[in-house]
Amino acid sequence: MTVPKRFSVAFSRLDDRQARELLASQHVGRLAFTLHDRVDIEPISYVLLGDWLYGRTSEGTKLSVLRHSPWVAFEVDEIRSPYDWRSVVVHGTAYFISSDDDEALYREAVGLLRAADARVLTEDDPAKERSHVFRIYLNSLTGRAATTGPR
Repeated sequence: MTVPKRFSVAFSRLDDRQARELLASQHVGRLAFTLHDRVDIEPISYVLLGDWLYGRTSEGTKLSVLRHSPWVAFEVDEIRSPYDWRSVVVHGTAYFISSDDDEALYREAVGLLRAADARVLTEDDPAKERSHVFRIYLNSLTGRAATTGPR
């Protein structure tokens, strides 16, 4: 995209439909979580279905923190230039899914993840260590955008 030398920037809010479309069009975002006085942000791959983001993770800090403090923020961006972008922030609650607790929900979640990558949780999975499946309920969803135009 070519931006004229003299341009103006317009900032706007994305409506619910636009924000969900952006979430659905991407498959990697950043998950923010906190425990006590520490905030971390990590990239995760995900799939959106309705009011839920589905993902998976491996054993470690993120897993143990989310089990004790499941409230998270999640962000996805689409950036074309410093003044031409869209961004969505979700605030939600993370829930872990296991086949022991709910076989049908677990199968549904794995099916959704396999729609993005058919190798997920199979012998050919390139990230076998990411065996803990979770979903995040979208408690709130906000989107912003910046666009340029001639001055």
